[in-house]
Amino acid sequence: QVQLVESGGGLVQPGGSLRLSCAASGSMVSINAMGWYRQAPGKQRELVARITSSGSTGYADSVKGRFTISRDNAKNTVYLQMNSLKPEDTAVYYCNIYGMGYFISWGQGTPVTVSS
Repeated sequence: QVQLVESGGGLVQPGGSLRLSCAASGSMVSINAMGWYRQAPGKQRELVARITSSGSTGYADSVKGRFTISRDNAKNTVYLQMNSLKPEDTAVYYCNIYGMGYFISWGQGTPVTVSS
């Protein structure tokens, strides 16, 4: 069955780091462009990073230079390395396909809280 399972979130102090993982199914990561999205309290879900099947990456201006998206096709997993975290990064983080005009059913997401 098609599914997306995010993990790796938690509570971290400003300036800290986390690595998020997204375990996908059905060879999704190798076939599709994938993205990381986040939804902060009271805000709409937004794209923060994406990676194409050829390895091209892109980032929202708010995270550029701090976040790195990568993938492991053999593990069918997408990662998001988050460094220099700020309180405004606090959100629930989700993964999904990118740029297709539709989404796979969303997973539960993994919450990230950046607070001192």
